[in-house]
Amino acid sequence: MTARVALPIVSAVLAAGLAAGCGASFYEVPIETPLQAKLDVSAFSRVLVAGFVSGGTDDVDTNIETVRLLRSQLRTRSKLRVIEADVLPLAEIVRTHATETGEDGNAPTSSNEGPEGIEGLPERIRDEKTLASYERIFADVAYWKKLGEEFQNPLIVTGTILFVPHQRNAIVTREQEVFDQLGRRRVVPVRTYMERKGYILRPKFVFIDGRTGATLYSESFREEVLYNAQTNTPALSSYFELMDRLVPTFLSTLSSQKIRGTRVLLK
Repeated sequence: MTARVALPIVSAVLAAGLAAGCGASFYEVPIETPLQAKLDVSAFSRVLVAGFVSGGTDDVDTNIETVRLLRSQLRTRSKLRVIEADVLPLAEIVRTHATETGEDGNAPTSSNEGPEGIEGLPERIRDEKTLASYERIFADVAYWKKLGEEFQNPLIVTGTILFVPHQRNAIVTREQEVFDQLGRRRVVPVRTYMERKGYILRPKFVFIDGRTGATLYSESFREEVLYNAQTNTPALSSYFELMDRLVPTFLSTLSSQKIRGTRVLLK
């Protein structure tokens, strides 16, 4: 039970006790608590969810799926007009730029080239350390300003997505049926050491001013889901399950949100 749900229940119980003791009646009043947006987007009328540097499992194209999901949410829950454009393969763009300029800004030589791409910039992104080496793209003001000019200076949403398999052994509590000598059934909690498998999702959302190419705001998250080892859950289903937890927070960055609840009044 969350605190948001528990508080009205506790209030109702206390009010009922008071009402019973003094003969008063009570009633619930719905209320809304506004939460201010983290980012002022009043200067923008359009938003471009450009693409993400993604890595982890090959079972899900998290770049494409994240762009599709965020665009869909913004169409219905934001006042900004969503720009429909091709999803940028940011990881490839970073590698291409590194190949053309070299790590030190000069033309690359054969000594720093290999099957995994430029030294220090592996082609396959499997962990946070590798992903971090790609984040140089967000500091490239000229690149984002040029992209903004192409789409009439919108707010640009980009970032990184790491979606990796995860495994952990832990003690879990499960319910088990037991019967006494008279055949009476009851359910008791049993603690069991169990292998669990699932996924970890680590997104970082970066908001860039398309007029200047400068980063306005960024925020990182971590979500995890685990299942029994015998459960066969598709990677795509797990990805959407984890993203569902993050979408409200993502939206609250761009627009004010309201938390709905109730208060109990005595009469």
